[in-house]
Amino acid sequence: MSFSHTITGFSLVMILLFKFQSVHSQLQVGYYSNTCNLAEIVVKDEVMKAFYADTGVAAGLLRMHFHDCFVRSGGLGYDVPAGRRDGKVSLASEAVINLPGPSSNLNQLTQIFASKGFTQQEMVTLSGAHTIGRSHCTSFSSRLYNFNGITGQDPSLDSMYAARLKQQCPQGNRNPSLVVPMNPFSPTVADNSYYSDVLARRGLFSSDQALLSDATTASLVNQFARAPFLWTRMFADAMVKMGQIEVLTGNSGEIRANCSVINT
Repeated sequence: MSFSHTITGFSLVMILLFKFQSVHSQLQVGYYSNTCNLAEIVVKDEVMKAFYADTGVAAGLLRMHFHDCFVRSGGLGYDVPAGRRDGKVSLASEAVINLPGPSSNLNQLTQIFASKGFTQQEMVTLSGAHTIGRSHCTSFSSRLYNFNGITGQDPSLDSMYAARLKQQCPQGNRNPSLVVPMNPFSPTVADNSYYSDVLARRGLFSSDQALLSDATTASLVNQFARAPFLWTRMFADAMVKMGQIEVLTGNSGEIRANCSVINT
């Protein structure tokens, strides 16, 4: 298997959809080969069209994979086992409880990931998913204005980066659709630059910058910033593991006719 330093947004989508070596007996590569042998080709074609129309699709699918697994139910490649079914319950309240927030501190991040069977090292590895995608201003504006009710700006945030963010997210702005890229310099390329940004105090979320608050996690950030091949290999392994969280198969769950709603 060969690796490259960067993964394009589309390549990362393909990682999520079609590869992973199966490590769970109930999921398997080629799961639909007997019932719909063109399934992967059809999905790949549709995702490709969607990605070229909107590169944000790559990050959206990555987040969807993470949120689904944690709550219920030119680059790196690995085989993805299929067969995971959709859940029949979807509650916003469960997402709040189970998912780490943008202001989570290191202890909270470590505990949330540990509750799903992940080590602190794997937590730091998966945090690298913030290399692509966009964020609403409301998720981090507290770092720019009246931080902790004491200082005007989060002192852990690079001042030049903060000034740029303030231009993109003016104080008092109420536009819910206003977004900025998670990675300011390569927002559509999944690479290890996320870790370089964190070291330079350009982590967009407080939870990103929290990785430097402990010697162990800070050491991992430094390693991943220097060694792109190490991060891509460990990221692939962590994604494989994530795909095995609380899998619904057989008569549990369902295959939705419309992905956004439960079957009736």
